Amino acid sequence: MIAQDLKSALQELCPDLEERDSLDWPAFNCPIAKIPELAQALRDERDYNALMDATAIDNGVDASPRFTVVYHLFSTKAATYVRLAADCESDEEPSAPTLTDLFKSANWMERETFDLMGIRYEGHPDLRRILMWDEYPHHPLRKDFPLAGFESELSDEEIAANTGVKVKPAPMAGGPFVAQQSCFESKREPTAKDESWNEAKEKPEK
Repeated sequence: MIAQDLKSALQELCPDLEERDSLDWPAFNCPIAKIPELAQALRDERDYNALMDATAIDNGVDASPRFTVVYHLFSTKAATYVRLAADCESDEEPSAPTLTDLFKSANWMERETFDLMGIRYEGHPDLRRILMWDEYPHHPLRKDFPLAGFESELSDEEIAANTGVKVKPAPMAGGPFVAQQSCFESKREPTAKDESWNEAKEKPEK
């Protein structure tokens, strides 16, 4: 089997590697310092030559370890994926080694994860926010960030001074929005939990 074969090969480099629960592709947990070495081995020795996603999980404000970084690698030769995951050592200042030396695609993916989850990728050549403005004080995909967002100052000081307005929390419009657990992409499209209201139709009283 692919999973067992990969596990045996990767455990030669990382004896602490363990299988990770997965509904679809082979997945493994490993110490975070081993991520670059394992990713390089998968690329050079197993033809997993494309990094498709670099993201993170917030396990909850009371969890420790709180943050887990996750990488999805794809083999264009075998048309299969493998998933690597590793817990960040710090709950307050989570960090992970960058994969930008191995995959050019890691650059923007790691910037997005830094922006939205606050994971700092050590060695990244240009670790700047990619969606929110540089001075924004929050990380919107963390679990302690409200779904509607916070009221905050506008990113442009001149516009803020001239208009006197702030960034307002977003209307939930039937949310929160959730996606099904499925290995089929067509079933993962997020849908509103409550579709009885939207921006044009007020939320009904319970």
